[in-house]
Amino acid sequence: MEALSEGYDVEVDVWKKLDYNGYFLGHDEPIYPIDCDFLRQPGIWGHAKNLSALCQMGEDGRTHFFWHENDRYTLTSRGYIWTYPGGELSENSICVLPETSDQPLQSKCYGTCSDYPIIYKSFLL
Repeated sequence: MEALSEGYDVEVDVWKKLDYNGYFLGHDEPIYPIDCDFLRQPGIWGHAKNLSALCQMGEDGRTHFFWHENDRYTLTSRGYIWTYPGGELSENSICVLPETSDQPLQSKCYGTCSDYPIIYKSFLL
């Protein structure tokens, strides 16, 4: 919420349990319960971590979401290209975790997903 309030978009890991009306956040497992409205906020990019979450967000139609594991590229529900670290970028790409690859930082992308956004924000401005 702090990153959103500072003007950043955020990627969140989203889980769905069949016996629960809302969703859960958590990287490796569903931990933090949230409701649908949380995912509908501008700036939230929902990374579906299980099939139930993917299906439910797809049916909702008001969330921005995607699924990937080790795919080189995947399209988000709004048509952005989520790019595996080190992958070739386009103007519609999200450069994911550039700090984990030897790829030189480029401004030739739509956005950057990083654990260190302040570093990249100052580079790209």
